[in-house]
Amino acid sequence: MRKIKAEHISTSVSDALQYISYYHPLDYIRALGDAYHIEESPAAKDAIAQILMNSRMSAEGHRPICQDTGIVTVFVKWGQDCLLDSSQSLQAIIDEGVRNAYLDPTNPLRASVVADPLFARRNTRDNTPSVLHVEMMPGATVEITVAAKGGGSENKAKFKMLNPSDSLIDWVLETVPAMGAGWCPPGMLGIGVGGTAEKAMLLAKESLMAPINMAQLKARGPISPLEELRIELHDRINSLGIGAQGLGGLTTVLDVKILDWPTHAASKPVALIPNCAATRHAHFTLDGSGPAFLPQPDLSAWPQVRWKPDEGSRRVQLDTLTPEEVGSWKAGDRLLLSGRMLTGRDAAHKRIQDLLADNRPLPVDFKNRVIYYVGPVDPVGSEVVGPAGPTTSTRMDKFTDMMLGLGLLAMVGKAERGASAVASLKRHKRAYLTAVGGAAYLVSRAIRSSRIVAFEDLGMEAIYEFDVHEMPVTVAVTTEGENVHVSGPGKWQRPLINGSRGS
Repeated sequence: MRKIKAEHISTSVSDALQYISYYHPLDYIRALGDAYHIEESPAAKDAIAQILMNSRMSAEGHRPICQDTGIVTVFVKWGQDCLLDSSQSLQAIIDEGVRNAYLDPTNPLRASVVADPLFARRNTRDNTPSVLHVEMMPGATVEITVAAKGGGSENKAKFKMLNPSDSLIDWVLETVPAMGAGWCPPGMLGIGVGGTAEKAMLLAKESLMAPINMAQLKARGPISPLEELRIELHDRINSLGIGAQGLGGLTTVLDVKILDWPTHAASKPVALIPNCAATRHAHFTLDGSGPAFLPQPDLSAWPQVRWKPDEGSRRVQLDTLTPEEVGSWKAGDRLLLSGRMLTGRDAAHKRIQDLLADNRPLPVDFKNRVIYYVGPVDPVGSEVVGPAGPTTSTRMDKFTDMMLGLGLLAMVGKAERGASAVASLKRHKRAYLTAVGGAAYLVSRAIRSSRIVAFEDLGMEAIYEFDVHEMPVTVAVTTEGENVHVSGPGKWQRPLINGSRGS
């Protein structure tokens, strides 16, 4: 039996998690670069440029691509001729690697995992435990795939038990628009079909670990019904016009992956899981000789895209911002924000709600302020803050009316707002702005100072005050309720001719 040492596993997992925190897979970068060059929507092209620029900056600076450094999923294919040389469980060994990666002082990763999910929701502080899947295989090696999945995309996972005669294509085309843009397109979709409910979900997640190869598949032509289905879904989803960040454009998905499994004759379980612009996974093999080594990618493979603010961007001084100026913004306007802004997300909003319910004073005055939905990574070296991209805004929809009632002028986040939040913004004559999900390191460069002003015990969910300089955002919802996440995709939606509807 070939012995596999515990320290080789934990070290390899730790190194891989650090690696994928700042290096995109090259297949994703190439596919996104191709999407950039064919994109015709100015808003989508600008968003893709920010993601590409952010990716290069992260690769060069060894800092996280996204502030949400994910929950760790590990797929292990264990060769049956291998012996684990340890008294610890494989879960404990892998979690040691996760812990070391997320607490690495040279590049600390954001701890986002909470224990006791129904009640206390206590942050574990080191992102453990991971989600582990183990399969026994013939052979004398151990193959491991490590992925870090952000909450914005993971929260958009969908499952349905279709009837055997129901169309998968119809279900996907109904489901993708309803997912909104909180999963940070353009990315890829993983689809699992068959087995049982939990098997379909696992197939969908595992399919996302495969390389992006849609362009190559189209070039050689499909050789199986599943490949034909992948191409059709890819083209039909992109014809919906959702585009980068949901702003409207030609590319929503870079690839569609499908894995299937035999199922009960009465069943057709289907699962769909998106991968976001911060696509992060690595694959390595252990043979008992030592930890795995992941080679540094060639940075010349990154597209030569250098983002800079749109020349027509409006410069906004937050410290003197007025309701009248907010009312002058038009849907789709590009703004460069400078001055002081507050931050806050789920936990902070809930605590504010509780304080108001108890008639207790708030620690922060929100009147005439702008709030940014963000949970930043801890800084290193001379940084004032680590990567600090936006979080999904719809999670704050139920607090919108409360916060606007406290005097906020605008909110900054990621993706669309729900109908109730848009109605509240219109009623209060306030605006909602979007920053690009997947451009966290780029956004952090606009932050000149940072300090915690309330709820320090919440960690990354505390309320900070940022002093920003020309932070790029787009006006997504105006004071009159104009909404780019409705008008943008509507403008870029296009019919697709001669598509099959069978599967």
